[in-house]
Amino acid sequence: QLQLVESGGGLVQPGGSLTLSCAGSGYAFEQHAIGWFRQAPGKEREGVSCISAGGRYPQYVDVVKGRFTISRDNAKSMVWLQMNSLTPNDTAIYYCTADPKFRLCAYMIDGEGLNNEYWGQGIQVTVSS
Repeated sequence: QLQLVESGGGLVQPGGSLTLSCAGSGYAFEQHAIGWFRQAPGKEREGVSCISAGGRYPQYVDVVKGRFTISRDNAKSMVWLQMNSLTPNDTAIYYCTADPKFRLCAYMIDGEGLNNEYWGQGIQVTVSS
């Protein structure tokens, strides 16, 4: 069993930055790719970014490329999502997620990750003036 807990959300003005953290505990954090998904009000949950178990091959959905950066430290069982140049369209609940079948990201943020076994509780990010 892998437990995931998000932190670092909040209210930020358009153009601002936030860093989300995902703390892992339990079974073999270092063997799991970790993904970030988000769900805006009235919209479906969507993949945002993913990093492989070894910390390489980051993936990003097109709308966040160049603005978001994912990183991890397996010694600390932590993953971070640095979000810059935020817009109101980034307002959503953000979730970190993992599944035993993903050591590499593969198609996690393309939709396959919606069936992931492990999810954090989610954290609100609001971009508003």
